[in-house]
Amino acid sequence: MRSEQGTPETKGVTVTKLAAVDLGPEIEGMTGRQLRMRLVTIEPGGVLGPVHNHKDRPGIVYILQGTITDHRDGVAREYGPGVGWPEDKDTTHWLENRGSETAVEISIDIFNRQKDET
Repeated sequence: MRSEQGTPETKGVTVTKLAAVDLGPEIEGMTGRQLRMRLVTIEPGGVLGPVHNHKDRPGIVYILQGTITDHRDGVAREYGPGVGWPEDKDTTHWLENRGSETAVEISIDIFNRQKDET
């Protein structure tokens, strides 16, 4: 396992925005926030990095295909199809595809459009 400081930059990753809802008109106090759903593809050897957190950007991930290794708190956990995980304010991590098959996930999160467009 790579150290958190040695995490490579993002490579071999494609992100496609599937849908989004502006939450400001829907929920009081949510101005500038959006609920979005993205399809994330990580090629074999690909990395979704560097280390990042989800403070102010909670979400959930669901694996459709392949295996994704989630690195957090010095622990690497592999997740395969049909499994997911939460990403809350305490989540600081990075992802990689150690397998030989393309990994595909659905990522749904709430984010602040004014702060982050990734």
